[in-house]
Amino acid sequence: MERWLVLQIFVSYISFVNSYSLVREYSGQSFFNRWNFYGGYDNLTQGNAIWVNESYATSQGLAYVDGQGHAIIKVDNITDVPMGQNRSTVRITTQDTYDLGSLWVIDLYHLPYGCSVWPAFWSFGPNWPQDGEIDIIEGINVMSANQMAIHTTPGCTQNVSEYQLGTSGSTTNCSEASGCTVTETSPNSYESGFAVAGGGVFATQFDSSGIFIWFWSRPDIPASISQSDSASMDISQWGTPHASYFSSTCNISQFFSAQNLVLDITLCGDWAGTGDNYNASCGNSGPTGLCYQDCVVGPGSPRYDNAYFNISYLRAYTSALPSPTSTISNTATVASATSMSSTTTTSTPSPGYGGSTWQSIESSDSNRDGWGPIVMLLIAAPIVLIGSWPLMFKRRHQSMQAAPPA
Repeated sequence: MERWLVLQIFVSYISFVNSYSLVREYSGQSFFNRWNFYGGYDNLTQGNAIWVNESYATSQGLAYVDGQGHAIIKVDNITDVPMGQNRSTVRITTQDTYDLGSLWVIDLYHLPYGCSVWPAFWSFGPNWPQDGEIDIIEGINVMSANQMAIHTTPGCTQNVSEYQLGTSGSTTNCSEASGCTVTETSPNSYESGFAVAGGGVFATQFDSSGIFIWFWSRPDIPASISQSDSASMDISQWGTPHASYFSSTCNISQFFSAQNLVLDITLCGDWAGTGDNYNASCGNSGPTGLCYQDCVVGPGSPRYDNAYFNISYLRAYTSALPSPTSTISNTATVASATSMSSTTTTSTPSPGYGGSTWQSIESSDSNRDGWGPIVMLLIAAPIVLIGSWPLMFKRRHQSMQAAPPA
């Protein structure tokens, strides 16, 4: 009875505070409007891929919106690639960045898979890898389950007893090459099973209290997502995260800055194409037993017929407060720049890994007639609590485990 009462109080609490507002939706015919195409070789994972520019990707049908309004991002499965050359594919990065207090929800119907194929939906800070990386969707070859991870500089660790549904990897040191990985344990999170089940939804909470990732196969998507009008999101009924990285062992605000979101597909490389990672499931794909020679070189079909993303939408939400000052001029992220007042935004492209820098000038009416400080005082306390619920729940969960039965 005591435990039930505690749980009910907790559920009531998080249903009050865990509300997010939409700041950007990538969907339909405008899906690709606010992305930068990489336009170069994969020099990050040593993959045998050319991440082509926007005009080539569009003209060759590697990035387009289909008749259902879904975004398709794919590997070239038409070209007969000669020895010594790489295969064309796509990497895109959001022009906007998203700060702490963000929530990202992506709905997909198909994930890329197949021998040599290495897709990812991930994020990074402007001074990568110093500003952190979050891997939300990542898999190689024909592995059956999605792998989540965070990568940081030294000092960030994951407590393997964290409250999560997934299975943590062999290291708790998030600065090691593999990062702090968590393997999905729910069925149909990757490979052919994902599409057969109708796809699914991945959600990521990027908060000062921690980084939390959820996955739902199509039949299990919560009503707060499937029946949402998209303008807001309540996460109080989402249940236990599938991957949890609490700030108690990794100071999120120290190891992560505002993040760009990335969708890409590479081929072979230093994970999908090496050693047992490749040979265990794909070593018999050709006469040489080598990823590049047996997969990338030669005809693209049927080898890469399943190497594509099919995306219904990607939505970014924020819990950020309206700005308390009347005028701000700064380099702003979407989450922190969002205001209930009117905003005028101009973009100034700048070279670098993260795409464009967005200069924002905001005009806020929250201080008119002297009400600004009062409003801020009234709403600041609940917002501060928004990020704290996972840690509170973790501590409550641990204390309930330690307590004798009532």
